Amino acid sequence: MKKIAILGSTGSIGTQALDVIRQNPDIFSVIVLTGQSNADLLIRQAIEFLPNSVVIGNEEYYGKVKEALHPYPVKVFAGEESLSQIVEIDEIDLVLNALVGYSGLKPTLNAVRAGKPVALANKETLVVAGDLVMSLADQMKVLIIPVDSEHSAIFQCLAGERMKNIEKIILTASGGPFRGKTREHLKKVTKEAALNHPNWKMGNKVTIDSASLMNKGLEVIEAKWLFDLDPTQIEVIVHPQSVIHSIVQFVDGSMKAQLGLPDMRSPILYAFSFPGRVVTDFPRFDFKVCSHFTFELPDRDLFRNLELAFEALSKGGNMPCVLNAANEIAVQAFLEDRVSFLGMPHLIERCMHSVSFIKEPTYEDYVNTNIETRNKALEYLLLENTEY
Repeated sequence: MKKIAILGSTGSIGTQALDVIRQNPDIFSVIVLTGQSNADLLIRQAIEFLPNSVVIGNEEYYGKVKEALHPYPVKVFAGEESLSQIVEIDEIDLVLNALVGYSGLKPTLNAVRAGKPVALANKETLVVAGDLVMSLADQMKVLIIPVDSEHSAIFQCLAGERMKNIEKIILTASGGPFRGKTREHLKKVTKEAALNHPNWKMGNKVTIDSASLMNKGLEVIEAKWLFDLDPTQIEVIVHPQSVIHSIVQFVDGSMKAQLGLPDMRSPILYAFSFPGRVVTDFPRFDFKVCSHFTFELPDRDLFRNLELAFEALSKGGNMPCVLNAANEIAVQAFLEDRVSFLGMPHLIERCMHSVSFIKEPTYEDYVNTNIETRNKALEYLLLENTEY
């Protein structure tokens, strides 16, 4: 029985992870659940799974959660520090980090320091501080197992392979809801249109990132750290069917790809059960239904966020942290109708040009960079009209 802590259990990945556990109660159990503000769902999850502990990130809901769970043998904590410390519980066998954004960094670092393997769905952990996280994981001999479908695909393709034999990896992208659209069209898109992803059901932040291709840019940076690659070894290709989740090309020219229906439960289950596999009744791919695959290059001029991610990765230091912080502000502003779709990359690029660059940042530098970037991005939003 593997005891799993789920950080972000009320989000898209978290709820699907609980579905995986629900279907495999003889293999997995829940020891920790955390949510930010969805107290009602967190309470229902805790009553169903009876974990050792729950954490509600928004302290305003602590009393509500505490009172609702009083009849049950579940400890209740609240706040950011509790969220970071809960991963150190001795009984935890695996931490699933399904938090959204920068907030996932500190819990990941604490879990690794505590010697806990991490199933990582929070790509921002490695975007912001990949060097620190992977160095610590190597030092502590802790496994970081990717949950993003693309990185899970690469991880699976590399099973039994020598890392020195990788020539390059190819991350696939669906292209999002605006694939093939013109700049004139993108000037007028609404948040409702951007939230209508053709293949995947995700939270609002990730869905907007997917529409702008920033999600793929963040995955490029994540891949560099997960697989110890040079930026020149990473490519992105648009594959609208979302069946080939990513590809590895080796030095002899041969290629491996991992295929499956677009269902996040599959990479979640693989991360939970690694190095084994578990029998499922998930829907299977049917070649009679989809008899052909198509590929095209992403438009990095029109979808500027992807280009900005490559630029941040190439510059290194704290620049990916700047990219991430500015993007989090830009996405929230777009969801609040305070910036246009094409205004988001303009805001991000301006932050990248103005925030202090640090070539070899410490953890404290990353913390300060995140704060500085967010403040500058908010300042730019207030000072000028960003309807570009």
